[in-house]
Amino acid sequence: MSGKLHRPVRHIGIGTFRATPKTWELVAQVLESGKVSYGPLSQEFERRIAALHGCRYGVLSNSGTSSLHVALQALKELRGWHDGDEVLIPSVTFVATANIVLHNRMRPVLADVDAFYGMDPALANQAAVHSHRLQAIIPVHLFGQAADMEGLNAVAEKWGLAVIEDACEAMFATQGGKPVGSFGAVGCFSTYNAHLLTTGVGGMATTSDPDLAVRMRCLVNHGLHPDELNLDENFSPRPTTGRSFRFAGVGHSFRITELEAALGLAQLDDYEQMLALRRRNAAHLRARLEYSNQNFAAELVLPHPRPDNRHSWMMFPVLARRGEKGTLTAWLNGREIETRDMLPLTNQPAYQEWLVERNYPMAQAINERGFYVGVHQDLEPDDIDYVADCFDDYFRSGQRGTGYAGVPVSKWD
Repeated sequence: MSGKLHRPVRHIGIGTFRATPKTWELVAQVLESGKVSYGPLSQEFERRIAALHGCRYGVLSNSGTSSLHVALQALKELRGWHDGDEVLIPSVTFVATANIVLHNRMRPVLADVDAFYGMDPALANQAAVHSHRLQAIIPVHLFGQAADMEGLNAVAEKWGLAVIEDACEAMFATQGGKPVGSFGAVGCFSTYNAHLLTTGVGGMATTSDPDLAVRMRCLVNHGLHPDELNLDENFSPRPTTGRSFRFAGVGHSFRITELEAALGLAQLDDYEQMLALRRRNAAHLRARLEYSNQNFAAELVLPHPRPDNRHSWMMFPVLARRGEKGTLTAWLNGREIETRDMLPLTNQPAYQEWLVERNYPMAQAINERGFYVGVHQDLEPDDIDYVADCFDDYFRSGQRGTGYAGVPVSKWD
């Protein structure tokens, strides 16, 4: 180690959760009520998340993946799409984005990403030219910031595509002052472990379309008949004592409990402070890596916001410029700094029969070189200095990755 920073080593994780007095108060309220299934706290959580993201309705589910699944299924049913129709997704995203298309018996069509890790509008348009059954596009807002929604919405309008925003990693982010989740027909969020709001499990779909909100609510609840919903209360299900248990379609058991809603609501009281601390930590780490005497600019591609974007910094993505990332991530992990791959999709064994990685050179470069570290709100400035010092020690040691991806690093300059 460089010896710059004398501090006890503690685990520097990607995400965090800390129970506050408000957390204990709301959890106790649920337990004392005797009703732990969907209830008033869930409804309040839906209303507040929807409002914060510029939408009228919120529909809770047990994961961001489930929210994406019912969003696509609802659109497919309402618009009369068919099995085998196509959905455009980016080449860099969590596998759930592809899986929900396949589970809905549709076909994923991929477009490579830009230097900000979002779907490239020009490549999305090119993919649309060669597709004859394209019905929807799923822009993914990765690592805490929005994809190029002006460009992608233009592609969607040109080709008549429904827009489903995968905002699981970008709650509270904005572009041009407009919140993610409000650019398309529906936005989907996650409150899984290590996300911006953490409830253990959980997801939320936001929309301003009442028909879509009703259909998603029904699908989350086994395909419940719309007559069994309270139309004036965010389409929440009626209490079981007043419900006849009629089902209008084939749905899912994607429901969530009041306990997760309690955890989420408690964190909403402090979300602005949380974002401010994440931005502070990201700026601190970037400054340390960018202005080090070791000239990290020659070694790393560092993240930065798109113009006019408000970044929420779910994590801090990095690319190794001079080769694959394995030796660097092993070095960091061995020093209690958690790293994770930058959401590889195109190299997954599950997709090898229909997906060829070399057709997506940006994704291939990211798969070989990309990883991320945490900048969450419970990290202190000395934690960030420790992370930067560990990077510094690695490059001072003379170690480098081996092998080169197909895309020049100038694509990120």
